[in-house]
Amino acid sequence: MKILVSVASKHGSTFEIGEVIATELRTTGVDVDVAHPNDVGPIDHYDAFVLGSGVYAGHWLADGREFAQRVAQHREGRPVWLFSSGPLGVPAFPDHDAVDVAHLSEATDACAHKLFAGRLDRQVLGFAERAIMHAVHAPEGDFRDWDVIKAWARDIRATLSAVV
Repeated sequence: MKILVSVASKHGSTFEIGEVIATELRTTGVDVDVAHPNDVGPIDHYDAFVLGSGVYAGHWLADGREFAQRVAQHREGRPVWLFSSGPLGVPAFPDHDAVDVAHLSEATDACAHKLFAGRLDRQVLGFAERAIMHAVHAPEGDFRDWDVIKAWARDIRATLSAVV
């Protein structure tokens, strides 16, 4: 079985989530590729897809949305899982999914969508991004819960094992 984990990530935090998911999927010998959506070539040799994106202003990044649409058009019954990263703080802010996830979930016939907390490091942000974060009082820090992320990947692995 060959799985593609494709992650749209602006500053790398969401891509790190994808790498952890891939590592967890590999524990049973599954062949997993991890790539940015713009770096993925043909998708016909993949048996399943895990697609993720950072969420900004309530939306997936454009390259993540476009790649999800590509997978939707050519997935031919292969399973798809979606994840988003973005909420910050405890409790998480914002505490809702990206506005375009429902459409992507429907288009890909996703098995599931999971929303993970994100990370905010003001030092890697540009001026405009820092201004927005200041205006909305976004908390700085790493709020990703690696145990929750790994558990979700194990659920995917279990689902795939039951299908194969």
